[in-house]
Amino acid sequence: MNSIILLFAASLIAGIVNGVAGGGGLIAFPALLIAGVPAINANATNATALWFGTVASTIAYRQEFSSQRQSLLLLSCVSVIGGIIGSYLLLHTSQSKFSGLIPYLMLIATVLFIINQPLIKWLNKHSQNSELIRLPLIVILPLQLIISTYGGYFGGGSGILMLAILNFIGIGNIHTLNAYKTWLATCINAAAIIHFTFGNKIIWLEAIVMASGAIIGAYSSAYLARKLHTLWIRSFIIGISSSMTCYFFLRQINQI
Repeated sequence: MNSIILLFAASLIAGIVNGVAGGGGLIAFPALLIAGVPAINANATNATALWFGTVASTIAYRQEFSSQRQSLLLLSCVSVIGGIIGSYLLLHTSQSKFSGLIPYLMLIATVLFIINQPLIKWLNKHSQNSELIRLPLIVILPLQLIISTYGGYFGGGSGILMLAILNFIGIGNIHTLNAYKTWLATCINAAAIIHFTFGNKIIWLEAIVMASGAIIGAYSSAYLARKLHTLWIRSFIIGISSSMTCYFFLRQINQI
């Protein structure tokens, strides 16, 4: 019962911070591990629980899908393929090996979260710059395949990487970039969740509890976003994720 309360509280906070600053997975995933869920099951359950939030965000962004539709279709197909490949790789990784990767994956996700805000500011500054370098889809699609494979395998920070490459297809609007990123993340996780379901890696009770908390948190975020400065939320997430990263590194060292 205590673990259920912990997971609900963690997902509630994750839903709030996702709505205000992003990075909720950096709180929800460690909570599952602390609750004693095996690493691969924790990753699959976390992806399932937070997927509902990305679906809701995609619906909220529906007005932004008016341009680059052919590019979006190709990127969506590549994202589904990457999600399948990434989840396949995860399902064929042993629990012990994935547990050994957790500190490094958490470190990568934390660093990517830290650079997220500077990246968004840079995108805002350069979105109207006609001289901004643009890359052809033949270059963008393989990059998206790599990112979506990582997203299907673990996912922390994949949205930040997608924002970076989507900027080079000439969208030119940060809201549209966020809409595309959210939709592609939905595609990646949908493919992965289907794979995880057939692989019997999702712990559904925990997933449902966390999805409920995340949805309540997401609705609360609209109110809290007006009361709390984004910098405070980001500092909180960075503090938690950095502490958890250090904890997992120390735990791994002690197990050697």
